[in-house]
Amino acid sequence: MAPRFYLDAPLRAGSVCTLSEDAAHHAIHVLRLREGEEVTLFNGRGGEYAARIASIQRLRIAIDLLEHRQVERESPLRVTLVQGVSAGEKMDSTVRKAVELGVAEVQPVLATRSVARPKGERADSRRTHWQKVAIAACEQCGRNRIPAVQPLTSVGDYRPGEGMKVLLSPQARLKFSAALKDATAFILAAGPEAGFTAEEEAAFVAAGFVPVSLGPRVLRTETASVAALAALNALRGDS
Repeated sequence: MAPRFYLDAPLRAGSVCTLSEDAAHHAIHVLRLREGEEVTLFNGRGGEYAARIASIQRLRIAIDLLEHRQVERESPLRVTLVQGVSAGEKMDSTVRKAVELGVAEVQPVLATRSVARPKGERADSRRTHWQKVAIAACEQCGRNRIPAVQPLTSVGDYRPGEGMKVLLSPQARLKFSAALKDATAFILAAGPEAGFTAEEEAAFVAAGFVPVSLGPRVLRTETASVAALAALNALRGDS
């Protein structure tokens, strides 16, 4: 697969565009790309563009857009991950792997036991950062649609949309595989480092979530949601 770059701009075959400085830095100093090499561009609005590097001048890279390809690599399921905010790289990893596994949307929620508790401008900054992580994951895995990372909210203020609602809970007796219905839309809730409190789990249940178990072992926060998404993909998705 040719190196892929996301560009938040209108794209048209036969035109020339310029990569952002961050993307250009990555292309030159990490990927070691040179003039004439083939790349792929996408803007999240459908499909992708076969392209070629026309010129490189320091951190300014001009790209020739050659043709538009109507290709999508989206999951047949629409899955929203409701993720209790975890600290640092754990949350980054969860967002990255969730995007690779096909989620359509990530909803970070602040839980009672969340170690990281960004608020105000800090919360906006973290959301922007996680959205960039999602974009980078799309560049890597071949997706041409960018999953949205929603603004942070508390567990109490969260209101789920439509779809089968599943709550990962170490205390649940119902197996994950046994709980799944023949649906195409799912909302999966996973707790932060120390999990959701009993009160928070009760709130999820009141909102229509079904508590399920992934097995007898207690999984880390960065493992639980990824394991559930992979299982869901295998049982109901495109795996």
